[in-house]
Amino acid sequence: MSNDYEISKRNKVRQLREKANYDRDTVHKILDSALIASVGFVEDGQPVVVPMLFGREGETLYLHGARKARVIRLLESTTTACLNVTHVDGLVYARSAFNSSMNYRSATVYGTPRLVEGTDDKLHALKVISESTMPGRWGEVRDSHINEIKKTGVIALDIESASAKLANGMPKDEEEDYAIPIWAGVLPLVSAFTHLQPDQRLLDGVEPSAVVKAMQGKVL
Repeated sequence: MSNDYEISKRNKVRQLREKANYDRDTVHKILDSALIASVGFVEDGQPVVVPMLFGREGETLYLHGARKARVIRLLESTTTACLNVTHVDGLVYARSAFNSSMNYRSATVYGTPRLVEGTDDKLHALKVISESTMPGRWGEVRDSHINEIKKTGVIALDIESASAKLANGMPKDEEEDYAIPIWAGVLPLVSAFTHLQPDQRLLDGVEPSAVVKAMQGKVL
């Protein structure tokens, strides 16, 4: 398997092509650092975009929702879907509005969705999603009740094509604009978890585990 996704009409980046990246590892890294994906598909000829919790295992993304939720039923019946995640890393203040922008990391994936069925397969997919969101937590919580599993819908989306787009660095102004006495530069944006807040109904003496503590301060 090539380490680059094949460039096709579907996944080719057309605007700002110099920022395009088709490397699998780059796409995976952007996906893995996101908590929510925007999933797009077509319903009755109309575009629909829904935010969904997800997790990745190899070249498969698992999307989480209620089994009877409209989005699960629609994804189950559609032939193609598009998924995007975007991280904003900072505001780029240029000397003109035209050249002002953002630093960002974005990944877009295309694939054919399919419903995950069967208790074992669904539990495996749910573990992938859980471990992507809360690493190590799956092994600490109680086992899922069968009724909980039945009420949960999971869609698998195999990555058929994908691309990434990355922007970073200082503003690129017009040469003559560098003589303008106005501040220019970057204001970084960091998305990170802060400090744990305990549930008021915790049993006495119960402390967060090492895997939970490890999430404090984690940067996305």
